[in-house]
Amino acid sequence: VKPAMETAAEENTEQSHERKVNSRAEMEIGRYHWMYPGSKNHQYRPVPTLGDRASHLSSPGCFECCIKCLGGVPYASLVATILCFSGVALFCGCGHVALAGTVAILEQHFSTNTSDHALLSEVIQLMQYVIYGIASFFFLYGIILLAEGFYTTSAVKELHGEFKTTACGRCISGMFVFLTYVLGVAWLGVFGFSAVPVFMFYNIWSTCEVIKSPQTNGTTGVEQICVDIRQYGIIPWNAFPGKICGSALENICNTNEFYMSYHLFIVACAGAGATVIALIHFLMILSSNWAYLKDASKMQAYQDIKAKEEQELQDIQSRSKEQLNSYT
Repeated sequence: VKPAMETAAEENTEQSHERKVNSRAEMEIGRYHWMYPGSKNHQYRPVPTLGDRASHLSSPGCFECCIKCLGGVPYASLVATILCFSGVALFCGCGHVALAGTVAILEQHFSTNTSDHALLSEVIQLMQYVIYGIASFFFLYGIILLAEGFYTTSAVKELHGEFKTTACGRCISGMFVFLTYVLGVAWLGVFGFSAVPVFMFYNIWSTCEVIKSPQTNGTTGVEQICVDIRQYGIIPWNAFPGKICGSALENICNTNEFYMSYHLFIVACAGAGATVIALIHFLMILSSNWAYLKDASKMQAYQDIKAKEEQELQDIQSRSKEQLNSYT
């Protein structure tokens, strides 16, 4: 009986203490409202607990999402794509206009007979159509390589869940490596071929500069300085006149067609060089990505085998425990 009475006394003491605390808190709140009448309508909000704060901080924000998205951007492939697009655009655009200007110069000054340069005109027209095809193909191919770079970067960094790759994906990456290598070799030939008209126009321009120089200006030897376009093999030897000398050659150099064609061929040659650099850059990127995918696939296969062995070991242990329990 005595312990029961002591327990009841302790409970009464705790209740009286709580009433005192509550009455004291109510007195403080009433005093605050008496001093600040406008605070009666104030709504007291509970202070968030540590768990609520942790859950709020653990949810990813906009900044974290942006950082994750920026981490998946293949910057090397992006730079190579921009360089490839710029080089192909310069080569195709400037080359197309320069070829048209070259035909105009030949028809007006070096080959007045249309039948003499009919084959050259057909070849230049065919090259212009090829330029259209090159521009369209490399626009599509650059986008495909950029998409492949996004895929490989996301797969290697495991940005979108667990890493997954297949033999087909690795085969496609290897195919892009081979195709980019072939295109790089082809563009080396295009770069060398685009330097030929630059060399021809440079020879004509340097000859005109010799005619304009003070040492030869006004002398009788000016008319003996000539340029024979037939020696380059673009028009036949029976083309008339085929050779321009003296003041007539100087007038050709002063025309707008010659000035524009010369500088456009230079820009087109520079564009071809930029495309070669972009393809070499792509080749390095694709080779490294293919190696990363190959190593990652091997690591994935190793992890799968390891997980399977651990699962089998756990099954054996569980079966052995069950057998021991059955015996006991």
